[in-house]
Amino acid sequence: MAKLKHFWPVLFLTMALIVSCSSSDPGSPGNGDVPDDPSFADDVQPIFNANCTSQFCHGAAESAGLKLTSGNSYAELVDVTSTSEPPAKRVLANDAENSYIVIKLEGRQTVGVRMPSGAAALSDDDIQTIRNWIDSGAEEN
Repeated sequence: MAKLKHFWPVLFLTMALIVSCSSSDPGSPGNGDVPDDPSFADDVQPIFNANCTSQFCHGAAESAGLKLTSGNSYAELVDVTSTSEPPAKRVLANDAENSYIVIKLEGRQTVGVRMPSGAAALSDDDIQTIRNWIDSGAEEN
């Protein structure tokens, strides 16, 4: 009986830790880490570096004529016409909804596949960060 007396507090604490850890997962949607006015260099480019610049995608291979590596990505995105669905712009400043990069990331494209191809979709927070950057003017900051 004495062993059962200590079982419930330990079980309760273990469950609390599991719930706490799973809800703070950085990849989960809505964790509150989305900046309202993101910086391209500090918030957006790291998303590209982690998810888009493999050697077979938008790194050295320049899939669809787009290189998203540091130092190249901004000039190849903002006000540049999509090669897949012209006349859509890859990034149309102040208009994330109609920016082709967001359309591809959200899977709303009519040509090709959702990006990133062959990998898990970006988290809702990463997509929202890109949307916020575009909607706040798509500055090179």
